[in-house]
Amino acid sequence: MPFFVDDSPPGSCIFCRLIAGEIPAARVFENAETLAFMDIGQVNPGHVLVAHKRHAPTLLDLTADEAAAVMRTAHRIALAVQATFNPAGLTLLQCNGKVAEQTVFHVHMHVVPRHADDGVALSWPRKEPPNTLLEDYAARLRSTLSCA
Repeated sequence: MPFFVDDSPPGSCIFCRLIAGEIPAARVFENAETLAFMDIGQVNPGHVLVAHKRHAPTLLDLTADEAAAVMRTAHRIALAVQATFNPAGLTLLQCNGKVAEQTVFHVHMHVVPRHADDGVALSWPRKEPPNTLLEDYAARLRSTLSCA
């Protein structure tokens, strides 16, 4: 069962249309499974999106091999961005679901070159639960992993 139910009409996914060549894009790299293209909302020069070619709303809707393909391409793009634009840092960002601020419901990863004072903020409130609670969370996850 999908993590996020994509109730958009068939054929309306902007990334599916872009991958099919129906919408123009500044393509950076393409292989059998993925497409990397320039984000039209450039945060900094060299901001690239890496999408899997198969329509899947979120990372949780991909197979492990498909998810690995996205990361392999993101890694390749990150190396190229570093060599080309020489940013002080790189942020790789992948969001799943509306509450995680996903805006296009076709799995993709942002490769964002970063510079000091570039205005990009990735911050959240630190909750710092006690170690006993962290151990409980870890045990619950280990239990789920052992059943998978």
